Amino acid sequence: MRVVVVGGGIGGLALGAGLRRRGVEVAVFDRDTDVAATGGYHITLDERAQSALRDLVPADTVQRLLASASALRLRDADAWWDRRGRLLGRGGDLGDSSGVDVDRVTLRTLLAEAVGDDLHLGRTVSGVDHGDDGTPRVLFTDAAPVPADLLVGADGTHSLVARHLAGGPTNTPAGIIGFSGRTLATDLSAGEQRRLGPRSGLAIGPRGAALYIGFLDPVGRPALDAPELRMSVTTGPTYIWGAMFPASPLTDSLRHLREAELRAGLLRTFHARGWDERRLEVIARADPHSVAAYRFNAASTRAADLAPWPAGRITALGDAVHATPPTAGMGAGAAIRDAADLVQRLGDVADGTTTLTEAVTRFEAGMRRRGSQALTPAMRTVRLILATDTTLGAAATALTTPLLAAAARLRH
Repeated sequence: MRVVVVGGGIGGLALGAGLRRRGVEVAVFDRDTDVAATGGYHITLDERAQSALRDLVPADTVQRLLASASALRLRDADAWWDRRGRLLGRGGDLGDSSGVDVDRVTLRTLLAEAVGDDLHLGRTVSGVDHGDDGTPRVLFTDAAPVPADLLVGADGTHSLVARHLAGGPTNTPAGIIGFSGRTLATDLSAGEQRRLGPRSGLAIGPRGAALYIGFLDPVGRPALDAPELRMSVTTGPTYIWGAMFPASPLTDSLRHLREAELRAGLLRTFHARGWDERRLEVIARADPHSVAAYRFNAASTRAADLAPWPAGRITALGDAVHATPPTAGMGAGAAIRDAADLVQRLGDVADGTTTLTEAVTRFEAGMRRRGSQALTPAMRTVRLILATDTTLGAAATALTTPLLAAAARLRH
């Protein structure tokens, strides 16, 4: 069996690594020329995602990952604030959490190493079709088509492969424009360092404005204390933040700005919504080169709506099928679990206990459930943020309870 994977993000690389480890002939194609040149900052992996990784990559790769990851159990309880920095509530104790946060660059680099020579960079896919004998093929802008017994689209939110299968887009804008950046804890004032502390939190305000602040410290709070294995990009206490606003001509226009101009425009937008300037220090002191803007896209939360095509020799996984906003920290984990499930199903084909079509059928059924489970909490938070698009006021208390409950489910 020859499997061709389109897309070298987290899900595609996890699949390639798992298939290579099982001895399956695989080729992963990605347009990037450097796996370390990737967007995004950190990824949350719960125990389910970590367990899937243990099935996909060698044990030493998992050890290097944990040595480069920040353990949730070593953080303080999450916090919720209003736009003036007033505490609305706290999350539960994280002491029994097995979750970790890891730099996206670190995770992608480790997975790429596990894929090895089966990863082909600098290859831009233009589409998919079938040969004269019905074999699926990947088409490239500057190379001959590559045939496959199974073709898998792991090419993200704007997937060419999933669009081919579904006959159109598999997700739509979620109604939020997001902004993100990195700020070293040592660049903040002493007072703001104390307020934020070694925890993650969410500040909410009127008119749909929200600011997530995630704490990341793989060196000071590693999931595995093994400095000799460490390869984290983040080398000191850092806040990875994400600002969110309802999509509008104003917030959408900010997406065209870059670096310091984008940071300044973002601060102006918060100020116009009445946010306390002192509580925006994490943005004001962010590395301007790290500040980026993007649109949240989301697939349907209904499992029955995901992967709306008959099972065959072309399939897809991860955000290509169940595009998930980052508001629950579950998208990458779901893609890794997709990869592990597909590797297991293809193992059954190799053993002769099932057919390829039946294996893909079972994989897609499980993927629909996983996608729905990841999307539901993510979209719950999106709707809560959008619900403040008029005024927060007395709604702050009402919003805090479901936010805390959602966070508790997320962490455990």
